[in-house]
Amino acid sequence: MTGIHGDELEGQLVCFYVAKKIRENPGKLLGTVDIYPATNPLGIDSVTRGIPGFDLDMNRIFPGEPDGTLTEYVATRIIQDLVGSDLCLDIHASNIYLTEVPQIRINELFRERLVPIAQEANVDFIWVHGANTVLESTLAHSLNSLDVPALVVEMGVGMRLTPAYARQLTDGIFHLMNRLHIWKDDVENPVKKPVFSQDPDEVCYLNAPVSGIFLKKRCHGEIVRKGDEIGSILNPYTGEVLQCVAAPESGWLFTIREYPVVEEGSLLARILIRKADEL
Repeated sequence: MTGIHGDELEGQLVCFYVAKKIRENPGKLLGTVDIYPATNPLGIDSVTRGIPGFDLDMNRIFPGEPDGTLTEYVATRIIQDLVGSDLCLDIHASNIYLTEVPQIRINELFRERLVPIAQEANVDFIWVHGANTVLESTLAHSLNSLDVPALVVEMGVGMRLTPAYARQLTDGIFHLMNRLHIWKDDVENPVKKPVFSQDPDEVCYLNAPVSGIFLKKRCHGEIVRKGDEIGSILNPYTGEVLQCVAAPESGWLFTIREYPVVEEGSLLARILIRKADEL
């Protein structure tokens, strides 16, 4: 599943890679693989996050309502199609402002069931969120509540493609399919051992102290030490550096600002607080 948000396109390339490999190796397919490359086609066509004309985030209307509005009816039919699946991957990109390492985010209510599956998906990071931070009206929450294991993947950046991430996740998908006896492949590439976090105090958020243009100096995925310069906020009118942005803690920079225009309070980065030898 991808394209719930029309400005998140990383999953489109994953769908291409998955479909291409199945088409080229039909004898290895032992089950059914459903591909939904554009769950919100109007949003993709108009380059908008939500459903245009309704001013609505599609990932806030599940499980839908069969006798409701058009969008609620569509959501219901999607859920009906997916019930009974062995596994669903809901693939998102980050938004247009941030870029992220490939990660799976899990509601702690479904942690016991989903973490072992996520560890086989070839992502860099598994992030377990508190139940109060995950909306019940999302596709993944609705499916998990209906006993369909659903993983939420976040990676890359909005309105762009990151081929390396798409290939990485595709390898993870076929690895999972092999484990589920949906795909027969005698030779499997090893999957990454992901970093795991379930403690909210382990994640440090960096927000812009002033408005301006953010010039990043570090890339997501890097290890930083406390005090390292992450970037700087500039005033293009006066030629001044308004603020140097330093890492408040040592750890893993798994999110960084991609869109340079910032206002006071804008999210610039996330750091997973860890010692270098723990990553």
